[in-house]
Amino acid sequence: MNEALAAVDHGHLDATELTALACGLHDDPFSILGPHHGWLRVYVPGATAVDVLDSDGARMPLREQAQGLYVGRAPGAEPGDGASYRLAIQWPGAEQITADPYAFGTLLDDATLRRLAQGSWRDAGQALGAVLMEVDGIAGLRCAVWAPNARRVAVVGDFNGWDGRRHGMRLRHAAGVWEIFIPGVHPGERYKFAITDNAGYQFLKADPMARRCEDAPATASIVDDPAPYAWTDDAWMQERGARQSPTAPLSIYEVHAGSWVARDADSCLWDQLADKLPAYARSMGFTHLELMPIMEHPFGGSWGYQPLGLFAPTARYGPPAAFARFVDRCHEAGIGVILDWVPAHFPDDPHGMARYDGTSLYEYDDPREGYHPDWHTMVYNLGRNEVKAFMIASAVHWLRRFHIDGLRVDAVASMLYRDYSRQPGEWIPNRYGGRENLEAVQFLQELNGTVRAEVPDAIMVAEESTAWPGVTAGVPEGGLGFHYKWNMGWMHDTLRYLEQDPIHRRHHHHDITFGMVYAYSERFILPLSHDEVVHGKGSLLGKMPGDAAARLANLRAYLGFMWAHPGKKLLFMGAELAQPAEWNHDATLDWNLLDHPGHQGMQRLVADLNRLYCRLPALHALDADPAGFAWTILDDRDNSVVAFVRTDGQGHLLAVSNFTPVTRHDYRVGVPRSGRWIETLNTDASHYGGSGQGNQGGASTGDMAAHGQPQALSLTLPPLSTLYLLHEG
Repeated sequence: MNEALAAVDHGHLDATELTALACGLHDDPFSILGPHHGWLRVYVPGATAVDVLDSDGARMPLREQAQGLYVGRAPGAEPGDGASYRLAIQWPGAEQITADPYAFGTLLDDATLRRLAQGSWRDAGQALGAVLMEVDGIAGLRCAVWAPNARRVAVVGDFNGWDGRRHGMRLRHAAGVWEIFIPGVHPGERYKFAITDNAGYQFLKADPMARRCEDAPATASIVDDPAPYAWTDDAWMQERGARQSPTAPLSIYEVHAGSWVARDADSCLWDQLADKLPAYARSMGFTHLELMPIMEHPFGGSWGYQPLGLFAPTARYGPPAAFARFVDRCHEAGIGVILDWVPAHFPDDPHGMARYDGTSLYEYDDPREGYHPDWHTMVYNLGRNEVKAFMIASAVHWLRRFHIDGLRVDAVASMLYRDYSRQPGEWIPNRYGGRENLEAVQFLQELNGTVRAEVPDAIMVAEESTAWPGVTAGVPEGGLGFHYKWNMGWMHDTLRYLEQDPIHRRHHHHDITFGMVYAYSERFILPLSHDEVVHGKGSLLGKMPGDAAARLANLRAYLGFMWAHPGKKLLFMGAELAQPAEWNHDATLDWNLLDHPGHQGMQRLVADLNRLYCRLPALHALDADPAGFAWTILDDRDNSVVAFVRTDGQGHLLAVSNFTPVTRHDYRVGVPRSGRWIETLNTDASHYGGSGQGNQGGASTGDMAAHGQPQALSLTLPPLSTLYLLHEG
């Protein structure tokens, strides 16, 4: 018998196959390992012996053909039947009893593969990644990863000594997905994918679908515990649709979880926040928290806006179950939770998605499309079905698994325009020669349509800084389909106005009034966000002119104006304390400011504004309807006074702002209803740290016409103040 026939007779591999195994280069290990034609091959480098255990527990030793490769007869062992036998592997100092990963058949059926190739977000979320489950009655880890252009992919981790030779995966060509089932893996074990590209280079990549990750700067994915969290928020979930509608009050407290309060090193931050933050938000009258991105991100200085773990809460703050507990506690307190979510770009860290399988898989290949010059990040190729499916699966994952009440989609403008922050010649026009990114438009429409269908009571919010039409219009009407849009123009205009010395404000009067020109073109949220208190811009208080007392008075008047203005509200943490320093993500809020009356007064004012805003339908019910607003005084630029009436069709509230440090006595304001108007709020009240001037509780109309109204109020306007007067009748 010649040598080749003898090798076949003994189940041995030839030298080429052995070399490929030993070098971690074999691209189809399922074709040679496991049971084949009555022979069994097991490759376990480092083992000292391997026995086969049949269903009765009888042992049969395998022979070692070469270092790590054990071969022998396996009566009864059948391909695709992982339960037919066990392996007893002798390691130095221990024995491992396990099923053979190469005894299992294919894991994903052909229909699933077809849907994955077609861009099914549902199948992407369910079929890809690493999931603990049972296959043929055996508990283990099913791994599947999209890497169509890789030459070879293996799973490495704590369970195999990070040896890239051991768990080579099977390629399912129809979808470019690699798969394997690894028995005996437990929650908490770390893993990555060892990928060999077509040039033969090998590198380790984290799992894009990982539900849990290592704490930075470590970069491994972690096998998540599949046990579902026991939610207690049924009442909230049943009511939240009404709580988030355009006719409901929506006042959002934006928070960076890592710097809201000093962290106790001995406790999980999510549990620490759960004990304090929901109760604080409720005491301040906010309806929602908005968390800056908590998806896993390698660089803390990005504040989460350069994420690589789009399915995993960052390990910085605690495990996924702790984040679920935090959300549950928020809902128990009657506080909704919105997450910032970033589908516009991702960083190019070597363990991440950039050139994932050796090619531009998740990103556009041409840097004129695939590289973002502002943030030095990669741009998602939303023209690929699989990438769109990945992103939509991420969005639905947060809304469903963690009961998140809404997503605020970051940097939408950068997605919509191909020439965003690019000079001529640095961008590629769309197929019609235009600057619009048609793939991104289609993606956003599909995203919002999917959320409305799958989680109809959740909200989607766009951070979109241009005049793109129809951001909150329905997709059937050609819109993008968001529920709300941040009104960046209003924020910039009004802050520019408030930054002026009061003596110059008359020359910038249009900045404080211009927002009403387009207030009903979209459903807006008025944001005073983190973007305005970083990178040398100073805090909100620091933007205000004048001495310390004047700055506080300016900010109080501004917040009073904002809470009366049409549009939902958002305030970044620290503004309610009138924090004088700009936000520092490496520090915590200066809670000691509350020892000072002026800062304590600002906090009281924000809480009272929220309570009035929620209690009075006139301030919120017709936010998206021009019937809910009417200017009373629009053009008094010389006195820097504006006044308007908010109504829900029944109640009427007059808001008057005096943006100069001059008290104005007997100031006449026309109103639509006669009778008594109660001074419901005065930002100059001594309770808030003001001078205490006002109207002694209210005013009554007299027989005098003003501003197109048959009656008017004669008011005292305190310096740098906003007044609310509610019609009593």
